[in-house]
Amino acid sequence: MSQTGVQARRGAVTLLDMILDEDEPRLMSEALAGGVLDKLPPDDRARAQRLATETLRGLERADRLLQKHLSKYPPLFVRNVLRVGTVELCNGGAAHGVVNAMVNLVAQHNKLSHLKGLTNAVLRKIAAEGPEAWAALRAPRLPKWLRGPLTEAWGADAIAAMEIAHFAGASLDLTAKGDAQALAEAVSGTLLPTGTVRVTNPGQVSTMPGFASGDWWVQDAAAALPVQIMAPQPGEAVLDLCAAPGGKTMQLAAAGASVTAVDDSVPRMVRVKENLARVGLTAKTLTKDARAVKGAFDAILLDAPCSATGTIRRHPDLPYAKDGSEFGDLIGLQSELIDHAWTLLKPGGRMVFCTCSLLPDEGEVQVDEALERHGDMTTDATAFGLPGIDPAWITTEGGLRLRPDYWSELGGMDGFYIAVLRKAA
Repeated sequence: MSQTGVQARRGAVTLLDMILDEDEPRLMSEALAGGVLDKLPPDDRARAQRLATETLRGLERADRLLQKHLSKYPPLFVRNVLRVGTVELCNGGAAHGVVNAMVNLVAQHNKLSHLKGLTNAVLRKIAAEGPEAWAALRAPRLPKWLRGPLTEAWGADAIAAMEIAHFAGASLDLTAKGDAQALAEAVSGTLLPTGTVRVTNPGQVSTMPGFASGDWWVQDAAAALPVQIMAPQPGEAVLDLCAAPGGKTMQLAAAGASVTAVDDSVPRMVRVKENLARVGLTAKTLTKDARAVKGAFDAILLDAPCSATGTIRRHPDLPYAKDGSEFGDLIGLQSELIDHAWTLLKPGGRMVFCTCSLLPDEGEVQVDEALERHGDMTTDATAFGLPGIDPAWITTEGGLRLRPDYWSELGGMDGFYIAVLRKAA
């Protein structure tokens, strides 16, 4: 990071400006793909992303502390400067360095430099009073547009537990290409019950032991379960639909399956190929709409496009950059993908349908309705009998519901829904 930290903090504020823009909000991934931080040195770029992510997680707390010192909200840029500064100060940031850096940011703004005095005064008050007040505040709540339907689905107590998990964030989870225990020892990680290796405070991922040699890839523990549950066998013809970024493709290939990976995005499929090359695994790759795929397969993995509401502990920008308006179209697409994929599955074969969503309409309800449409389809809950899977997570229609508040003593997991659908012989 630069000496004063101004570059990294400016990058964080710029990301927040884009994510929290009222007229055209963007996901952090979209902003990064657009090159917003490309001119920063690697250390500052990583610091900017971390600061923006931490600020989004604590946004409600920051705003509650700031509103006591503001008679009216300043323009978004200054408000985000104050938010980043507040989060840093309340999490142990050195007052002198943080306040000076944030004041310099405002002073350098062509149109808002006159608010540097306000910035200085407010942040000095936060430095004096904020840390103690911060610790007394509740875990930040989800925005109302999302909290409402999730509370209706799971209840107020469950949502409160999920919000605690979201605020805590996520460690780095790794899937080993080979011996998971050996990987855990090499990276000073913890071997979770399902075989994922969890690392706390990992530093730069690309410099970790085993990265360059392709011994592992990053994959949340919940995201690693669909392939484990499928139990692919050597030589089986397996179709991985909506495959990017390729974590499940690599799992399938490592198990010895003959994998066909499909995604409709050229850049995302490039990433799949790069990931396969780094770990030394092979798969046939197709860049096309999953609904246009033809063939016959022993097993199919359909990780369908969804709201991604299960990944908020990793991506706290999602509730602010989205408003739920596109969820209806996604639910319709999921139904289409299930129906088409079913035509590609050989008699006696199995399909694993999954979404990284907390919404029942993208999980339990989808499978209930698919069972009604296809007389030769049944769910197979016996496939969930693996180490680390609590039988209480199995749902009435025969799927598996994972939530961020599960495994709280281990650091949680992403929200996921997984179902094994078997086709009559």
